[in-house]
Amino acid sequence: MKKRNALRLIAAGALYMGAGGLLAACSKPEPKTVFRGVDVTGAEYARDFQLPDQNGQVRSLKDFAGKVVVVFFGYTQCPDVCPTSMVELAEVKRSLGAQGERLQGIFITVDPERDTPEVLRAYMANFDPGFLALRGSPEQLAAVAKDFKVYYKKVDGQTPTSYTLDHSAGSYVYDPQGRLRVYNRYGSGAQALAADVQALLNEPAKPA
Repeated sequence: MKKRNALRLIAAGALYMGAGGLLAACSKPEPKTVFRGVDVTGAEYARDFQLPDQNGQVRSLKDFAGKVVVVFFGYTQCPDVCPTSMVELAEVKRSLGAQGERLQGIFITVDPERDTPEVLRAYMANFDPGFLALRGSPEQLAAVAKDFKVYYKKVDGQTPTSYTLDHSAGSYVYDPQGRLRVYNRYGSGAQALAADVQALLNEPAKPA
């Protein structure tokens, strides 16, 4: 009888271990999303903004829940970097087809002195009618730039209004839950950005 009880205990233990192994197999962590840009998931900076757009409406990340948001800092009189970045972003949106409606482009001007709402409306119209340009006061801009770790500096021109601006050139990419996930360096190209946007759109929704 003792031997029979011992065999029963061994069999029960084997069943328990088998079930435990099955549970362990079912609870495997999801594969990590691989990005072409710099993975900054979990970053403690660039968490949000609150600035008026070209139409006077104050915007923040929560306005774009369910969309991938790409934020770029620049100015309308920038000769090359800014228009190139915006053209690439528009190209990414077109390449996504129907999913392009789930991509929101945000341009934050570092030149609020010259980039009036009228100027920003005309500038955005060159790229995509759905893109938004944000413009704050010099104090608001300084606070947002500090939070995003963005550098900008006025470089004097021949006249008081012909100055240029040195500034950081890169895009901040947020997932549909409003979390910063990728930093896309200037010069990476539209294909790299499109791949990262598509990867975020394909991710299963996770609680914020």
